Amino acid sequence: MRILVVEDNAPLREAVSERLRRDGFAVDETGDGTEGAWLAVENPYSLIILDLTLPGIDGLDILRKIRQAKKETAVLVATARDAVSDRVIGLDAGADDYIIKPYSLDELMARARTQMRRLHGQSDPVIRISDLEVDTKSRVARRAGIILDLTAKEFGLLELLALREGQVVRRADIWEQLYDFAEETDSNVIDVFINRLRKKSEASGGERLIHTRRGLGYLLYDPTGSR
Repeated sequence: MRILVVEDNAPLREAVSERLRRDGFAVDETGDGTEGAWLAVENPYSLIILDLTLPGIDGLDILRKIRQAKKETAVLVATARDAVSDRVIGLDAGADDYIIKPYSLDELMARARTQMRRLHGQSDPVIRISDLEVDTKSRVARRAGIILDLTAKEFGLLELLALREGQVVRRADIWEQLYDFAEETDSNVIDVFINRLRKKSEASGGERLIHTRRGLGYLLYDPTGSR
């Protein structure tokens, strides 16, 4: 999943971005409202964490631009403006959630995960496909009850496929959701991660769940139709 952090407080922005990356998310970040507005409208983010008081363009104006562009991105407003009237204005402008500074990173992460699940119509933090369980809260995956030893990036890929169960996910979409602008990757890196996921998820002899659609992309589904 790819997330944009728009926050002019550099230490806070770096702390939030580092936590998100540690959990396997691709993160773009900026402290400037003008750049934030451009990034938000031009890129396919799953979530935008948005401060309201920004240089260049105010956060509320960015929020309105996002909604005017018909972007389905979830927006979590993170601000020190704690008056009820400010929350109402933010929510009416199109915010999906509102968190008041100072906040704990754990609470921010919980709210972020909730918004991304809602974006994909997933209310339960645990996605179950056959004997595979993908816990989006604890960031742990299990197959037949056995924990899979996945890196943060591998889990992020598995989560992306699981949230789009039965849908072909294009290689370009995988790259956009798993890598930020600052990362340099080889052209075959997606294939490498898919192969790793298959080996780890099929180590106990389970049915193949990750399938290739040549020339299109990859999808995760149970060919037996069991749950």
